Formats: sequence, structure tokens, C-alpha cells
Amino acid sequence: MALTLRSYEPHDFAALYKLDQACFPQGIAYSKTMLRYFLKLPSADGTVAEDDCKIVGFILTEENPPLAHVITLDVAESHRRQGVGSALLGESEKNLALRGVRTILLETAIDNEAAVAFWQQHGYRIEATLKRYYLKRIDAYEMRKILPGAAQASPAKKEP
Repeated sequence: MALTLRSYEPHDFAALYKLDQACFPQGIAYSKTMLRYFLKLPSADGTVAEDDCKIVGFILTEENPPLAHVITLDVAESHRRQGVGSALLGESEKNLALRGVRTILLETAIDNEAAVAFWQQHGYRIEATLKRYYLKRIDAYEMRKILPGAAQASPAKKEP
């Protein structure tokens, strides 16, 4: 697999929408309107993973430093458990940290054991349970990660 990571471009929209529909059940997957809304936010950042010029994954975040929120992380079923999600997340975390983000939040369904395990393997901790978060019937975990270096970071001291 020759994975390439790059920034989202508007011509990627159809492929991202199709992938999101394949990754999540109806009602949880984003509508075209909502996905377009998130992608157009001035605070949004999208990274796309390509294998042989085909989009096989993407991550979409929004930021308001020092906080950021993972809107979605999607990986094609054919490319799961091959490091695509980890590569996307690593790139996104690196970019967010460079822009002053220190804490990242996300939500994931509590019954999605593979997703919960993925996030925990990458240093995200369960902070809360959000009752009936998805479809007004499926609980979700709110998960959080403090980016490395954020705990030691302290405000600059003024020179006398």
C-alpha cells in the first residue's frame, strides 16, 4: 500500500460523502448538507488518505485553540487495520498542535468497540457518557486527549 496524505480539496467532496455513507449507519452518517457545512467552516481542517490515487480515508476536525474537535474519521473497510486511521490521526494531531491546539475532543458510540479501542490506543480517555447521543437512542463516549507537550507548556514569562 502506497499511502499518500494530503489536504482536503473541494473536488474530493463526492468521494468523502460516499465514504462517510459507507462507514456509518443511516442517521449517523452525515447528510450532504451537513458534511458540506463542516468542510466549509473556517475552523475546519480535512486530511485525505489516498492509495493509488483513490481516497481510502479522511479525518475532519474543527479547531478553536487551545481546543479541537474530531468531527469524523472515516476509513474504507478495505483499508482498515492497515494504519490508515493512525496515519490520518497522527497527521491531524501534528497540524493541530502547530496551530496551538492542546486538547482534542471527540464522540464515539459506546457499542463501537473497535472505535473505542482505536481511540484509547492513541491516548484518548473516556471523559463522559452522553446519553442517547446518536439517533436519540445510542449512547456515546466523550473522549479527550491532551496533546504531548501541552501539560508542560507554561505561559511565557515577561522580562523585567
